[in-house]
Amino acid sequence: MSESGDVKAAVRARVEEVREELLSLARRIHAHPETAFEERQAAGWCVEVLRGHGFTVTAPAYGLETAFEATVGSGPVTVALACEYDSLPGMGHACGHNLIAAAGVGAALALAPYADELGLTLRVLGTPAEESGAGKALLLDAGAFDGVDAAMMIHPCPFEVADFRSFAMGSLDVTYTGKSAHAAMNPQDGRNAADALTVAQVALGLLRQQLPAEWKVHGIATEAGTALNAIPERARAAYALRTPSVAELRELRARVEDCFRAGALATGCEIDLVRPSPDYLDFRSDPELVALWTANARELGRPEPEVRGPFASTDMGNVSHVVPSIHPVLDIGSGTSGPHQPEFTAAAATPAAERAMLDGAVGLAWTAADFALGRRVSRRA
Repeated sequence: MSESGDVKAAVRARVEEVREELLSLARRIHAHPETAFEERQAAGWCVEVLRGHGFTVTAPAYGLETAFEATVGSGPVTVALACEYDSLPGMGHACGHNLIAAAGVGAALALAPYADELGLTLRVLGTPAEESGAGKALLLDAGAFDGVDAAMMIHPCPFEVADFRSFAMGSLDVTYTGKSAHAAMNPQDGRNAADALTVAQVALGLLRQQLPAEWKVHGIATEAGTALNAIPERARAAYALRTPSVAELRELRARVEDCFRAGALATGCEIDLVRPSPDYLDFRSDPELVALWTANARELGRPEPEVRGPFASTDMGNVSHVVPSIHPVLDIGSGTSGPHQPEFTAAAATPAAERAMLDGAVGLAWTAADFALGRRVSRRA
């Protein structure tokens, strides 16, 4: 199997052979959504499929209960296939991670019989907590991507993008602590934590007038009192900050934290600012991998990719700063609904979505094969 065309034909046929396994995997994960760091069933199902096809599996892996590593092949080129499988609280798989997991597993199954011949070592990584918790950043720090030559995954969307770009994103948990008092009898003795949060939100609203259009600040109040006739002694909020680059994120964080401190100063409350997870870095697509993916996507008959600026954030960005990476976005026919909308949850389990997932499995496998063959030519030269 020396010719690229022979490899691709064999890989595509292999995806067809395991088609029902991949569809079953995607459907089971979709039907049983699990949030960040709770993805025990999803990780277990992926491991079951991979182990059943002869992969060497470590689970749990790298200190995370719901992470796994599955390997096959012993070639000099190591390609990591990232499988996400966490869902959104209260929304299920509104980001389509069931499709991401199945596509990564499918690409691995398709390449496995030919890995040594291609000079590949395949490393399938189950990567929990993409929606919150920055699982890939934790895995990166733990060595999961050490020695990897290329890292790949796909993501469902209502459009097609090959050269994916993302915002850097930081998270911020805010807690105000005041003093409770009766709202009618002795309000002067209280320190209103909910008012502190209100002051901060007003300050943020005014700050947005002076922020660049690409800088985003958004969040929710998670606690603001329990009884209307008692001065709230505690208020909490969770916020996210997004910018095109990490340097800009540092500047935005300083300005946003000052707004929250203003709420504490104005009300006499204490404030606690916590970063609950590592920052998500901006995604940097590798040009060589993008070119390989784009050619393969065209061969598969995928829609022509659009050129878009940053529109989301992902912990795969952290990986892309260290390892050449791609994160192509595939149109799953969801119309006007996109990730993090309830309608997208339903769209992630449609026949159109499953066709895109199977294309993603083939496209990732083809791109990994092309990458390995290219490295073989370079070594001979």
